[in-house]
Amino acid sequence: MNYNKAIKYRVYPNKNQEELLQKTFGCCRKIWNLMLSDKIDYYRETKESLKTTPAQYKKDYPYLKEVDSLALANVQLNLQTAYKNFFRDKKVGFPKFKSAKKTKKSYTTNNQKGSITLNDKSI
Repeated sequence: MNYNKAIKYRVYPNKNQEELLQKTFGCCRKIWNLMLSDKIDYYRETKESLKTTPAQYKKDYPYLKEVDSLALANVQLNLQTAYKNFFRDKKVGFPKFKSAKKTKKSYTTNNQKGSITLNDKSI
């Protein structure tokens, strides 16, 4: 049986890390809103579901290349799940656009070949 493990940490980033985190939060929100908008428009025109990836938006928004691509990919997966759940069960509710002021600033990423490490040896 496979298990997923989630660990929650409090971090104290330096200025460069803080800037990268803020960029990542903003880009994840931007990708969510762009993809949701495109899905809505496409569905209104064709009555079919649109499959998009964050890579399709990087040409128009080059700053998306500066952040973690796995975080953007996880946004895509989360949006696909929310969109499918709405069509499966209308009680779930339609996915909402993300606000810069009202949403919780968080994102999910994956650890690929040790890209995320802990420097604290006490854990």
